Amino acid sequence: MFLFKVLHDLLTISLFIYNVCYIFPTEISGLKTACRNGWNLINGRCFKYVPSRMTWAKAERNCISMGGNLASVHSSEDYYDIQSLIRRVTHELKETWIGGSDAAEEGNWSWSDGTLMTFTNWCPGEPNNAGRGQHCMQMNHSGEKCWDDYGCTVKQPSVCVSKN
Repeated sequence: MFLFKVLHDLLTISLFIYNVCYIFPTEISGLKTACRNGWNLINGRCFKYVPSRMTWAKAERNCISMGGNLASVHSSEDYYDIQSLIRRVTHELKETWIGGSDAAEEGNWSWSDGTLMTFTNWCPGEPNNAGRGQHCMQMNHSGEKCWDDYGCTVKQPSVCVSKN
């Protein structure tokens, strides 16, 4: 009888662990292990490419409506993986809005999701605030496919990162 109880308890624990790890989307050490349908898991966060062309502000509002923000990029690995996502969807590397902006204070770039900007991938000579009206960040600029400050009212695709 004791052996039966031990086996029953082990089976119960095993089923619980299976459900937590494989059936329900979970987070381990703050990193996601699954994303909602239509979102892509990249380095523990969920990203979505949005092909609709919008201004930076409208793209940010759109991301917020889906439970996120325009994407923040924290490493070269993040950047290349986000580029791979864009390439998978579009078969090219289109210029695309991400969540960087210096609209609050010229030259002080921050991410719209509130995370710290510890990694940058600016193109040579950027950000340059050409015409004194470039306060939003796009990726995949020029032949180098790097970051550029750009006019926020230009309409282009975007990448969101999900908070949940």
